Amino acid sequence: MTNTDWATKDFYKVLGVEKDASQADIKKAYRKLAREHHPDSKPGDKAAEEKFKAVAEAYDVVGDLEKRKQYDEMRSMFSGGFGPFGGSGGQPVCTTTFDLGDVFGGAGGGGFADVLGDMFGRGGARRTTQSRPRRGQDMETSTSIGFVDAIEGVTVSLRLASDDPCVQCRGTGAKPGSMPRVCPECEGVGMRAASAGGAFTLNETCPTCRGRGMVVDDPCPACRGSGRGLSDRSIQARIPAGVQDRQRIRLRGKGGRGEHGGSRGDLYVVVKVRPHPVFDRSQDNLTLKVPVSFAEATLGADIKVPTLLGGQVTMKVPPGTPTGRTFNVRGRGAPRKDGTKGDLLVTVEVQVPTSLTPETRAAVETLRDETPGAELRSHLFEGGGVR
Repeated sequence: MTNTDWATKDFYKVLGVEKDASQADIKKAYRKLAREHHPDSKPGDKAAEEKFKAVAEAYDVVGDLEKRKQYDEMRSMFSGGFGPFGGSGGQPVCTTTFDLGDVFGGAGGGGFADVLGDMFGRGGARRTTQSRPRRGQDMETSTSIGFVDAIEGVTVSLRLASDDPCVQCRGTGAKPGSMPRVCPECEGVGMRAASAGGAFTLNETCPTCRGRGMVVDDPCPACRGSGRGLSDRSIQARIPAGVQDRQRIRLRGKGGRGEHGGSRGDLYVVVKVRPHPVFDRSQDNLTLKVPVSFAEATLGADIKVPTLLGGQVTMKVPPGTPTGRTFNVRGRGAPRKDGTKGDLLVTVEVQVPTSLTPETRAAVETLRDETPGAELRSHLFEGGGVR
């Protein structure tokens, strides 16, 4: 938009307030109009969308004290009987060709063009919401995969929300019976100013509302706040090897469609990993509980243990191994980001026989008589009643 376009607009009229309205009244009028005409509250209504853009553009100027002062000076300059604003009743009195570019400054710049450049952003007029691209909404879904698939990685089919408004919330993203509210960060504009160093500022998408201008406190249960309805469209998504339960995977550019040439949002996939009947997991390590007999734990043994992806390994249990001791089998765990693998942690559980033959019982009694019993617990009573 050129500087000429700014000079020909009555932002007070757009907001429905008088020229001498207070900043509080201007803000109140803007919020009311923004809420009434926001595209998310009237999906598919082009007239409402254009009205919302005009309202946001007007508030961007007169909602700022410094910009409003400069805008008022600009308007008064062209309402004194010359140019396109002169005359009574708003009728022009100049019948000759009039070029606002001559007043704003020609090819050499300077003059009033510099005033407008300061007013609407260094280096020329500030771009308005009419041409501002808006990034699509981020979306979230979930998928359930098996334990082995989580270790090896797997490609899954995901059903996505469509670009059509959700039937339940009619595109607002809010739970039926509630409505979105104007974003407190950007006040409904969808953009905010960010310092670029020195006196320069740049516009960036508001991080609170992600450019929508509205925030949802109570999301619609059908669309989870996206404002989009379900469809039969699906995509194939690769779940990386080593993903953990409840981990959130980000797929760039697979979210909601952008507006005015804006890029698509991102899709976040929450991965739920089903448990395995034998193995468990601790970070990058797999865990396994292995029962051993009393004799194996006492005398020592070489035992075979399974691995997750098939096959088995032989593990040495030293003589006198207590129950609960954990052994480390290197490189048999989950894959890491650097390409290496975690370990398999094997915990032995000594099994005590519940039924004995007369011969076995006699052997255990002999063992009992030759090994300490009560002495093993004597340290528990040292110190008497000390608390």
